[in-house]
Amino acid sequence: MTIRVGLIGPGGIADTHLAPAIAATEGLALWSVLSRDRERAAAFAAKHGARAAQPAHTELDAMLADRELDAVVIASPDKLHAAQAVAAARAGKHVLVEKPMATTGADARAMVAAARDAGVVLGVAYHLRWHAGHRALAERVRSGGLGELLHVRVQWTYEARDASNWRAHPEVGRWWGLAGVGTHCLDFARWMAHEGKAGEVDDIRAVIGQPRWRTGHDENAVIAMRFASGATAEIATSVLFRSTPRVEVYGARAAAIGDGTLGPRGAGTITVDGAALMFAPVDPYAGEMADFARAITTGGACEVPGDEGARNVELLEQAAP
Repeated sequence: MTIRVGLIGPGGIADTHLAPAIAATEGLALWSVLSRDRERAAAFAAKHGARAAQPAHTELDAMLADRELDAVVIASPDKLHAAQAVAAARAGKHVLVEKPMATTGADARAMVAAARDAGVVLGVAYHLRWHAGHRALAERVRSGGLGELLHVRVQWTYEARDASNWRAHPEVGRWWGLAGVGTHCLDFARWMAHEGKAGEVDDIRAVIGQPRWRTGHDENAVIAMRFASGATAEIATSVLFRSTPRVEVYGARAAAIGDGTLGPRGAGTITVDGAALMFAPVDPYAGEMADFARAITTGGACEVPGDEGARNVELLEQAAP
């Protein structure tokens, strides 16, 4: 069985990671592409070998009307996700949506409801769940190798050249650094907390800074949270400076430090009390696509289902309204 996938939003990540991951995943095939610009859609479709007889679209309804289309991957700007995902689900198409899945909790829950009502898969593309080192660390936490989970810290920053990025503006984005990388950081912290049986977040708050461009969207952000067990977590993001992406997981018996593991390539190093946690780097995007294909084929759920993505959005909304 080949699952024919339409890609909505042929941007940089779609070009360098999502489309290649679809091509590399057994049972998936790129079928069609949607863009506001037909020439761009056609060029992307040709580059990545989209198989539909008419692979380039500028209208969502026309793309979804294709009876041979089985699923869509949504990689458009954040505020477009909800309407596109709901329409796809109602058309009977399975959905894998980039993070954050929406810009309001209400929209995220509407996406979950639409997928449930239509009986289709809804997954959220937190590719870092498929980083081999992160998965080895999650197993170490789950097995109690670090002892009782006490604290998680995640820092991920990058340097934007100016404020032209769409995430800095309200038309199609709500958060900037928190949407670009912070939502991944929040997912990582909650993942480790769940593996460590720390429970769900019961308190969260943020301090937001806009020292340079003052667009109204976060330039610097620090989020602090507490889990039901009393364990805590902190997240630091910025679009103003570069730093080594870093994760830290502290247990009662041991601490794990990951340097350079946050990113697209499955690389970096992880140590547990100074000893290397060994893992073989793999493409995390291929992992999420294989999981999406598995969920569709088996009728199960993605590892990061819509409910998980919706909770992430709700927490971002609570911390940084």
